[in-house]
Amino acid sequence: MTKQTHSFQAEVKQILHLVTHSLYSNKEIFLRELVSNASDACDKLRFEALDNAALFEDTPNLEVRVSFDEAARTVTISDNGIGMSAEEAIAHLGTIAKSGTREFMAKLEGDQKKDANLIGQFGVGFYSGFIVADRITVETRRAGLAAEQGVRWSSEGTGDYEVESINKPGRGTDVILHLREGEEEFLKTWRLKSIISKYSDHISLPILMRKEEWDAEKSEQVLKDEWEPVNKASALWSRSKSEVTQEQYEEFYKQISYDSEAPLAHTHNRVEGRSEYTQLLYIPKTAPFDLWNRDKRGGVKLYVKRVFIMDDAEALMPVYLRFVKGVIDSADLPLNVSRELLQESRDVKAIREGSTKRVLSILETLADSEDAAERAKYADFWKDFGSVLKEGVGEDHANQERLAKLLRFASTHADEGVSLADYLKRAKEDQDAIYYITADSLSAAKNSPQLEIFRKKGIEVLLLTDRVDEWMLSHLYEFEGKPLQSVAKGAMDLGKLQDEEEKKKAEEVAENLKPLLDRLKEALKSRAKDVRVSTRLVDSPACIVVEEGDMSGHLARLLKQAGQAAPASLPTLEINAEHALVKKLDGSAQFDELAQVIFDQAVLAEGGHLEDPAAYVRRVNAMLLA
Repeated sequence: MTKQTHSFQAEVKQILHLVTHSLYSNKEIFLRELVSNASDACDKLRFEALDNAALFEDTPNLEVRVSFDEAARTVTISDNGIGMSAEEAIAHLGTIAKSGTREFMAKLEGDQKKDANLIGQFGVGFYSGFIVADRITVETRRAGLAAEQGVRWSSEGTGDYEVESINKPGRGTDVILHLREGEEEFLKTWRLKSIISKYSDHISLPILMRKEEWDAEKSEQVLKDEWEPVNKASALWSRSKSEVTQEQYEEFYKQISYDSEAPLAHTHNRVEGRSEYTQLLYIPKTAPFDLWNRDKRGGVKLYVKRVFIMDDAEALMPVYLRFVKGVIDSADLPLNVSRELLQESRDVKAIREGSTKRVLSILETLADSEDAAERAKYADFWKDFGSVLKEGVGEDHANQERLAKLLRFASTHADEGVSLADYLKRAKEDQDAIYYITADSLSAAKNSPQLEIFRKKGIEVLLLTDRVDEWMLSHLYEFEGKPLQSVAKGAMDLGKLQDEEEKKKAEEVAENLKPLLDRLKEALKSRAKDVRVSTRLVDSPACIVVEEGDMSGHLARLLKQAGQAAPASLPTLEINAEHALVKKLDGSAQFDELAQVIFDQAVLAEGGHLEDPAAYVRRVNAMLLA
């Protein structure tokens, strides 16, 4: 066949224009694409050779070779795979979405499809070569054809390409990239090796490059005629779990996470069904320094049929599990034209849901283990990652119940590690709610006057001090049928835990102190919504509470620290009728001043901040000198 000139399909011209204007986010991806295509060609040959072993000719060992020529400014990717005939070269290289794979897959019938599950199905990867090349030459011969039936395809990536017959002794395809000016970085062994290691390390075929050794006489690196593999040629996650040692799992984790420590736990599974994928997920032992940077890209590495696609596939893991590291390798995930942005599809959702449940299962196994060492692992995990996991209570309603069981808190019975299930096991027989208090610190929570009646009656109260707790509680209303109730909101009603005599006495005290309460309301009308006799105080003279539905003082302070305005609302002051300071109020000549001091002390005890600290100091000093 003499040299013929053909015009590209219109869509190919558009693709080439996009490619030359940086369709991909980084130039080095061209090598990933071409190595992937070479691997696909070898997979096709292996499959066709099942029925026709003669296609292997005299070279049964399949491989991919990557080489470069500094003088000629070329990079060559060669394979001894299925190759192309002249007709196939015109059809596949001149038309979009035809690497040949789609037509090949269409020919398969029945159970043969299972045998071809390694064969890729990508459309425009070949054209990525024009990112770095101003001319591409393809020399190819289909397996089974004579040497003189080889074909050379070449193009400058504009409107036309040329095709001619050549003599090609070996089957397969050589893609020769003639590099543009300024792309000399790809004419270095170390650079090409690093790209292959990053993107194609786990391709199952050997990827070979010429050995490079130091020549003392020339004082430079010299290429040898000997070829050596530059990839491991075995995807760890594609192997059976029984074939992988714990040390190999740990080494792979360190490689992908840049963590110097072994992971806390891992899970390795193959999921089959409507969506087929393999997951190898790790939970780190310690939190990274940027854990709380929600703008940082997170997610696992995504592969499609062992071809690396992206580092941070955010769509495959919820934000609250951003600490999870690992690999997800899909057999049929749909990708857009650049292969770098996932489409939001049912397959993506299925993988995300499956991966989320798998991670939660690991954590549940650790948390509920009968082995003390395993439970200790979960306790360590919670210290570093517990606050992040709490975000999931509001973000992942489908798994909210599972997440609630994984939560751990401090309480009046223990400084850490209390689960909601533990709390309910210790709850009083007639206890109707799970009680909690939020505060800025564990010390402030422990010593809050609002806990006094609970401490007196031996009722456990959860002590919540994380900044995310208030947000979490706005989504978590109950656990196993028991409502979560703040001890600092609303009038305290302990239900059956408070006997009738106590209730009757409280009502009598409130009625007797009505004149005092009215005077306090008047004195504090600009600062308190209401003043009432408390049923929660034992030792303190007063405390601040907010009504049900109002924002807690703790949350209001958090919003203010974040530069946001909190809704304006006044708290309620509760007084302890038995306290000497309250009794002193009734006949005091400094009633208004003492009322302000009591209110200020209640604000401080709750962890709040005084709007006028100097006025408080002045009032206290005056009383000390009286």
